[in-house]
Formats: sequence, C-alpha cells, structure tokens
Amino acid sequence: MSSVLFTPISLGPVTLSNRIAIAPMCQYSADDGSATDWHLQQVMNYAMSGAGLVVLEASGVERHGRISHGCLGLYSDANEAALARVLAAARRVAIPGTRFGIQLAHAGRKASTQLPWEGGGPLGPQEDPWPIVAPSAIPFAPNYATPAALTDDGMARIRLAFVRAAQRAARLGFDVIELHSTHGYLLDTFISPIANQRTDSYGGSLVNRMRFPLSVAKAVRAALPAHMAMGARITGTDWTETGWSPDDAAVYASALKDLGATYVSVSTGGVLPRQNIPGGLSYQVPPATVVKTKSGIVTAAAGHIVDAQQAEDLVASGKLDMVMLARAFLDNPRWAWHAADRLGAKIDYPPQYARVAAAVWKVAADARPLDFPKP
Repeated sequence: MSSVLFTPISLGPVTLSNRIAIAPMCQYSADDGSATDWHLQQVMNYAMSGAGLVVLEASGVERHGRISHGCLGLYSDANEAALARVLAAARRVAIPGTRFGIQLAHAGRKASTQLPWEGGGPLGPQEDPWPIVAPSAIPFAPNYATPAALTDDGMARIRLAFVRAAQRAARLGFDVIELHSTHGYLLDTFISPIANQRTDSYGGSLVNRMRFPLSVAKAVRAALPAHMAMGARITGTDWTETGWSPDDAAVYASALKDLGATYVSVSTGGVLPRQNIPGGLSYQVPPATVVKTKSGIVTAAAGHIVDAQQAEDLVASGKLDMVMLARAFLDNPRWAWHAADRLGAKIDYPPQYARVAAAVWKVAADARPLDFPKP
C-alpha cells in the first residue's frame, strides 16, 4: 500500500509534492529583523529536507511587532535584501518542487522580551524595550508591561504593515504567506475572550472579536498575486473553560476560507502564561480534526508529531490533511528522507547524497528515537 503522506496536496494555486511541512520556528538570531548567516545555513538545510513546504519563522511586520530584538522581520528594505540572499541560496540547493512560505506576525502584548536563553522575560529599562499594543490594556502576565489598547488608527497602521510585508514576500518569490494568529500574539489576542475585553465593534461576540484579524486576512489576500497561497496558523483551543474552543476555531477557519485562505495550521495555547496543556504525542490533533471536519479547509497540525508512521496514520485516517513538524526537523533535517524509506515512498534528494543507502538512513533513524519533553 502506498504512503498517503507522500502524495501531493494543493493549497489553492500552490501544489505541494507531499504532505510534510516544516513549521515556522523562531530562531532569535536576526539583526534588527534582518536574516543572518544562521538563517542562511538553516533554510538551506531545510530546502534539502524533502518537506513539501518550508515555512520560515514568525517575521514581524513592524519593528515593534517583533517578540525580541533577535526576531526576524519583513518591515524594511534591509530585511527584504537579507531574506533575498537566504531564499536565493536555499532555492539553489532545494529539492525540486520544494515550496517556501513565510509566517507574518505581530507579537502584540508578548513583544519586547528577552531572548529565551537570556531569560525570556520582558526587556528591562536598560535593554532597549519598546511600547506594546493589544486589543485591551491587559498585560500578558503580572511582570509584563501593560499594553496600550489599539485605536482604529493603530489597527489601520498594523493592517497596512501586514499588507506591505506580504508585498515584500511576493517580491522575494515566496509561494505561501501564513498569518500568525495563535500563541497569544496580536491577532490571537483579538479573537480570544480572555485577552479581548473591548466593548466596541471589535469585542464581545465572536463575530466582533474576529473582525480585525479577518480584515487583515482580507487585505493581505487582496495584495497578493493569484499564484501565491495564503494560510493561517490558528488557535484550536485556549485550554481553558472560558476561552477559545475548537468550535470557535472552526468558525474562524471557515471565515478565513471565505476570504481566500487555502489552509490552516492548528496550534493551541499561549494566551495565558500558565495553562493545563495535556501534552503527549499528537496532542494538538483533536482540535485540528474538529476544525477540518466543520470547516472543510485543508488542515494541518503540529505538536509532538515525531514519527513517520505516526504522521502517516494521522493523514491516512483523515484526522489531518498534512502535518507540520518543528523540533523533529531541528533534531534531524533529513527526517523526510528516513520517513520515505520507512513508508516505502520515493523521494528526491540531492545527487551528492546518492552514496548514502536507504538502509543506512533507516538504521540511523531507528538508532536514536526522538524523545521530546512535554511543554
């Protein structure tokens, strides 16, 4: 029986050679938003991975929209030029058919923080902090600054920043734009009743809370050429009784689909500093399956998907249309090669690696099983 994981899938105008995607992972290694040699080596590695889609990390649409001083951005000519260098090099070594995407983001009330390995907390007075914004003046945590509640002018500015970043991505030749609407960042805080306490037309009901994120999606889609696909990473659940639910996520995904989104990648949590998240293998798949079933949009999920047979079963069973892998590819950029071998699928790889027998890949993959800690 042939592998479903290694069959093509279409995201609207963009066809992927298989149903494996590398999820965006912040590297905190940029220089004022500009990609560095770290990104060069990493994205070139991913280009040879065999994944059908490589999505670059969350990229701030404005300088104050970054999580940290080290976060990637796409708000300046310098950012665009640095990414052009990275993407051109990646395409030169990429396996034929590899598609590239970029996640556009605004960190909202979780912006202006330290690098994770420097503490990860809010920037102190001597660390060049910047003002933060959110739908409501509610801090993420007690030790975080209180964000300014966005005005209509502020929302218009950020919407335009998303559009301009999308236009830069189009000039760079990306195939896919992914809007970051999860993990407690700006778009996610608008849709979550926990973070959005507004009493105007952007707060209260589900329709009102979706209004600003959907206006961003509509504006971005209108700014993109027809050959590019637009998707979104969305929250499947806040993991609280009073927060965002999988049913809410399905309504949101349907609305995004109506505006031209061709897929959603479902993740969970992040709107609160502490949540009762179960963890475990495939722990984000159940809410994603609700979204897929109720919205009909192409649906992916990430979250402790680490094994080839696990990924195959999730897609073959219809729980997901495709899988997003993050730490599995950090651990082994050749994950897809080994997965193809295990599942009896054929995959292209650079001819320079032809001397590496499939049996060697399998032995290497089986020798050290992935064992990631719970979040």
